[in-house]
Amino acid sequence: MAVFNLNVNGKTHQVDVDPSTPVLWVLRDHLNLLGTKYGCGVAQCGACTIHLDGKAVRSCITFVDSVGDKQITTIEGLSEDGDHLVQQAWLEQDVAQCGYCQSGQIMSAAALLNENPHPSDEEIETAMNGNICRCGTYLRIKEAIKTASKV
Repeated sequence: MAVFNLNVNGKTHQVDVDPSTPVLWVLRDHLNLLGTKYGCGVAQCGACTIHLDGKAVRSCITFVDSVGDKQITTIEGLSEDGDHLVQQAWLEQDVAQCGYCQSGQIMSAAALLNENPHPSDEEIETAMNGNICRCGTYLRIKEAIKTASKV
């Protein structure tokens, strides 16, 4: 066990965990931030996507000892009121069906738009390729990203 100071959603949290603990479990089990979901545990589905210094990463394979002083942003920290432009576009395009993958999808889309505010269809597909939606709402996801890119 070791003590880590993590900057999560703009606040510093001290946690005492094994250094090889995935950030996903620190967020869910120690900080009670339940928006980041467990999907596969091997970085293949994208349900656990968070931002680490603005870059989309899979929290299920990002170990707490690798974070250092980087800023962690979860779906809860994307916006205080759920009014981030990607979240608004998700509502406008009625993307969510079952909703399980949506926080990871939104976090990946937000990271994409931070790096590339006006992506092409191909760039959207490439960036979102690692996010799986069991309900198959991929066309609505792409439309929502395009909608957000126009704002």
